[in-house]
Amino acid sequence: MSSVTPQIGFDRFIQLDWAAAALRVRAGVSNIEQLTELIDATHSGAAAKKKTRTVLNRLWLEPRPDLVDFADRGIRIYREAPDTPISALTWGMAIATYPFFGKVAEIVGRLTALQGDCASTEVHRRMAETYGEREGTRRMTNMVLQSQASWGAIERMENSKRLVRKSKMRLNGSPISVWLAEACMRYMGRGFPVTSLETSPIIYPFELSSSITYLLSKSTSLEIHTDSAGNQIVALAS
Repeated sequence: MSSVTPQIGFDRFIQLDWAAAALRVRAGVSNIEQLTELIDATHSGAAAKKKTRTVLNRLWLEPRPDLVDFADRGIRIYREAPDTPISALTWGMAIATYPFFGKVAEIVGRLTALQGDCASTEVHRRMAETYGEREGTRRMTNMVLQSQASWGAIERMENSKRLVRKSKMRLNGSPISVWLAEACMRYMGRGFPVTSLETSPIIYPFELSSSITYLLSKSTSLEIHTDSAGNQIVALAS
């Protein structure tokens, strides 16, 4: 039986304002015509428009059945706190929906953790180890890196040869902190220690709350248990 989770699919550069427009449509504060006009104004060909809409559909407009509730809870956060960063919401949907996007994020997060930058060739090399040494892998990795730059996570320097991590966005303990933690678990497919969440490379552009353990304990979508070594493990609620 094949998995419902697409292994590759984030094959377009997604500008942050396109994702924001799609989010607003799902939130009911904008209409699909406005999104169509935005895409029409920035895309020249029918094929390019269709491919961009496909990614936006999977992110916000028509998420996979297993992610509908997760997406709706993200939208609820946006409705209740309109100042919630669109980049954080879209990042969460991207890593939950597209393992390929999540893998690029994880690699960039790890490589830039110590010195704040890395060579793009190293990202491509590690992605090729997982997804194969082929043109499609390289091209889609570039699309993800370009998107992450548009979303304010990195800056591409020296003709995109070097990736520089930007300052973390502080989420100040808002509900999106817990929602992003859930996105990590959906990408990983398992639970992980609460203590490692704050430094998780998958969500490297964001700084969660210092009270994240308390916030996680209040979530109805997650559960915390203690393993045999005494570590607190957070996982999707069963």
